[in-house]
Amino acid sequence: MSVNKTTNNTANTDFEIRSENAMCVNKSELDAPLASNIKYAIIGILFGIVFVKAEIVSWFRIQEMFRLESFHMYGVIGSAVVVGMISVFIIKKFKIKTLQGEPISFTPKTFNKGQIFGGLMFGLGWAITGACPGPLFAQIGTGATVIIVTLLSAIAGTWVYGKFRDYLPH
Repeated sequence: MSVNKTTNNTANTDFEIRSENAMCVNKSELDAPLASNIKYAIIGILFGIVFVKAEIVSWFRIQEMFRLESFHMYGVIGSAVVVGMISVFIIKKFKIKTLQGEPISFTPKTFNKGQIFGGLMFGLGWAITGACPGPLFAQIGTGATVIIVTLLSAIAGTWVYGKFRDYLPH
């Protein structure tokens, strides 16, 4: 991700993402009036309600998972993996395109040892805080305001990774 700088060295808020591994946002979507983007807020709220009702944002459910005391979270995660596998199969089989008519392509990822370290750090943070990035906002929405510390830590971790990404082992 590259941030465009203006001539007086102040950061410009416009940025571009040029990567096959990242979702790209069309600048016209960002400039659209709030009313036209309300659908995303509604979907996000509905997604949060599903997270709460399924108890996958429950700190206690997450702790049960890491203590191997309950199958609940493993069932939810396993179901998501199966749905994802079926979806990818259907997309490839029927050559489904995006809403804009562009072909969907899947590129193989190369393995590197940084993924092991990253996964261990992510899992450890998830086990300690009882939160992963997906349900953070839903947890805050349920009144678990202490999760704001986790949210700020996730933002700080993302910034640190972006700052030192080029210096990390590949």
